[in-house]
Amino acid sequence: MTDVSPDIALIRARLLDWYDRHARSLAWRVPPGTSQRPDPYRIWLSEVMLQQTTTPHATPYFQTFTSRWPTVSDLAAAQDAEVMAAWAGLGYYARARNLLACARAVAGEHGGVFPDTEAGLSALPGVGAYTAAAVAAIAFGRPANVVDGNVERVMARLFAVETPVPQARPELRRLAGLFINDQRPGDWAQALMDLGATVCRPKSPLCGTCPIADYCSGRVTGEPERYPFKTKKADRPQRKGVAWVLFDDQGRVAVETRPERGLLGGMLGLPTSDWTTGEPSQTPPFEAPWREAGTVEHVFTHFSLTLSVRTAIAAGREGARWMRTGEARAALPTVFAKALDRATAAID
Repeated sequence: MTDVSPDIALIRARLLDWYDRHARSLAWRVPPGTSQRPDPYRIWLSEVMLQQTTTPHATPYFQTFTSRWPTVSDLAAAQDAEVMAAWAGLGYYARARNLLACARAVAGEHGGVFPDTEAGLSALPGVGAYTAAAVAAIAFGRPANVVDGNVERVMARLFAVETPVPQARPELRRLAGLFINDQRPGDWAQALMDLGATVCRPKSPLCGTCPIADYCSGRVTGEPERYPFKTKKADRPQRKGVAWVLFDDQGRVAVETRPERGLLGGMLGLPTSDWTTGEPSQTPPFEAPWREAGTVEHVFTHFSLTLSVRTAIAAGREGARWMRTGEARAALPTVFAKALDRATAAID
């Protein structure tokens, strides 16, 4: 880390002035300089959705959720299966279950009103330290230290932090905390996020348009994109499995609800073998004239999956849960939608 000691007050002033002029227009955001108050429900929902995905990807999901369930009490009253189906494609389905648990706690224990402090928000089911800080700052104007990946990158470059991530995270959080005060805490949090997303980008940072470039030690080195340093990630394990896609003579597909615990827990799925690093079981879940339909690839956070697809047509099978193919595809998680598409192409 360099010996530069930036002027905290001036950096704040410059960045907030930049934010007032260049804030992104987001579906859940109240623009700076308006009298409109942020809706805690919308802020919380957006923060949960934005974990592990991008703003462009999350936005249509956010719009769907707020159209179907405009308040936290509406979401709390929704059926689990409906919410899980609407969540399909956002990944990390445990977050969807936590989303419902939190909504029901707010509706049932807090009269439909979110707690307005970090401590109160942190006590809600599924609300971690980052989400609690973000909602406290943005929705309630609390001076909270909101540190996401964008903020880590800005701090690493601003102070030229040489320690690699993740070891550097406590130091990056401490540095971000130097800028926290009672003045516009929500706008400050969003200004840092916008700076990281649009200017201080992971690759090819736009230092020429950065409002705080004059104070950036990373820019002084001539290689700001080197920051933050990162340790090499371990190779993602490769797993294999088999998906069994059964159609009936009415154009429907057999589906099932996955066990509550485990990956994609509680979600709609296709019958499948275990996903293993060895050879998966080739035993079908029931007798049918199965044939090969190719393979599909899918990448989860902690492993990659090659799914061999088997398909068959069997009319009148008792005990199966059938859905129209189009409806099933819309409700299935992405990995199963890929398998269904592969099987449909093979049947056609």
